[in-house]
Amino acid sequence: MAELNASPQKSGAVRGRKKQNLRVDLTAMVDLAFLLITFFIMTTTLAKPKAMDLVMPVEGPREGTPASRSFTICLGKNNLVMWYLGELKNPIIPPTVTNFNNDGLRHAIMETSKKVHDKSGKSMIVLVKPSDHSVYSNMVNTLDELNITQIPSYAIVDIATPDIDALKQKGIY
Repeated sequence: MAELNASPQKSGAVRGRKKQNLRVDLTAMVDLAFLLITFFIMTTTLAKPKAMDLVMPVEGPREGTPASRSFTICLGKNNLVMWYLGELKNPIIPPTVTNFNNDGLRHAIMETSKKVHDKSGKSMIVLVKPSDHSVYSNMVNTLDELNITQIPSYAIVDIATPDIDALKQKGIY
């Protein structure tokens, strides 16, 4: 509430006039401000974290993966990847170097997945092998590509010595 206080003015002023002091009580305004702040905090939706589901294998006997369905992606340096289908010593599709462009890794995954599905009737299994010279963003880009192309089975495994040798031969290790 506002209050007016009348008090006599000091010397030098016109006689008969009184100075009025105005005092405004801001308690109600502060209460309203806190109510509004509380309302907006409670009703605001904060950014929800985005995460990709990752399923880890259960301990126990391991089943073998058929070479005809094994698609291997080896991450190298300079945002390049090497991929092949089958085993490295006897590949069905020989090792090929590509990048993360639209006609790169995604195209290779889609085309190879279609071939594997037409041949075996099952989906392919992707093995992602990051090297010591690859960067974290390449791993994230690879997982994004697998998610976009809807590959149901993939695993992140340690890179083997033959794969490192193949990366060195291709000049991306």
